Amino acid sequence: MDTLNRDTLIAARQWRESGYAVVLATVTRTWGSSPRPVGSMLALREDGLLRGSVSGGCIEDDLIHRITSQQLALAAPRQVSYGVGADEARQFGLPCGGTLQLVLEPVGDSAWISAVLEQSSRGSRVARELDLDTGAIQVRAAGKDESLNLAGGVLTSVHGPRYRLLIIGAGDLAAFLAQISVKLDYEVTVCDPRAEYTEGLDLPGVNVVGTMPDDTVASMKPDAHTAIVTLTHDPKLDDLALMEALKTEAFYVGAIGSRRNNESRRDRLVLFDVSRDELRRLRGPVGIHIGSKTPFEIAVSIAAEMTAVKNGVRMPPELSIAESKEKAESQACPVLLKSHA
Repeated sequence: MDTLNRDTLIAARQWRESGYAVVLATVTRTWGSSPRPVGSMLALREDGLLRGSVSGGCIEDDLIHRITSQQLALAAPRQVSYGVGADEARQFGLPCGGTLQLVLEPVGDSAWISAVLEQSSRGSRVARELDLDTGAIQVRAAGKDESLNLAGGVLTSVHGPRYRLLIIGAGDLAAFLAQISVKLDYEVTVCDPRAEYTEGLDLPGVNVVGTMPDDTVASMKPDAHTAIVTLTHDPKLDDLALMEALKTEAFYVGAIGSRRNNESRRDRLVLFDVSRDELRRLRGPVGIHIGSKTPFEIAVSIAAEMTAVKNGVRMPPELSIAESKEKAESQACPVLLKSHA
């Protein structure tokens, strides 16, 4: 569950428990371009206070007007659409021809919100089924490939689990990558058994551990919502983590280092029973080619590659650090100076 939806549900629960009337809006379908994806949520309090987002702001303005003028005093869920025609699309801030379909529902008993938040925080995928006729809600375990669906008068929305990032090695680069990743809604752990690197390390919202890298990977039980990046430059630490990580379902496994070090690393890992197929999953040198030099720029390049992989984007070869540098070297021609007697 992304940060916006989690914060939206937390706000809806708090407002409802404080006695406010609350309407929850969920994006269920889009046509053409739209500012927010399917599954995005917005909680709207009776006095117009809101949390979350379903558009760039214009639809929110309309919903605020409707709830403060008591047009959204809903007894049961209902579907609404915005931007069906070009004129409406412009009026509501959607690209020309874009359409956004929402389900609006009054929040009654907030117990289901607590159940969704609790189960997703434990790493579970949770499905919530909303009966559009009665408003009845059921919370259950979600299937592996299940996603938001509206059919037969039932809206099924899927929440969680939260994406996790394990960083092996503490230091400036790890600190910058951790901070960026927290903003990207990863649950971040920094692992470094070297006390001199972790002592006094202050990273709000980040779990810092001093356990051995391989033990840390094993204890996390990485799944398809887990990324692992090694940053120590020390084979004794990085290799331990990679040997374990490449055998898991982690969607992203990367290691810092030069192209030469990366090839040496691959040769070492083969000796430790890592198969060639498993090695193909290793991203190294980690990150994408953006001309990064400083630790913060390198952290940006790693976060960008992680995001692309998470979202299923196939990156062009020129963004590969190894390929871009090889191409640059192959195109570089030495200048020959001709001597004259």
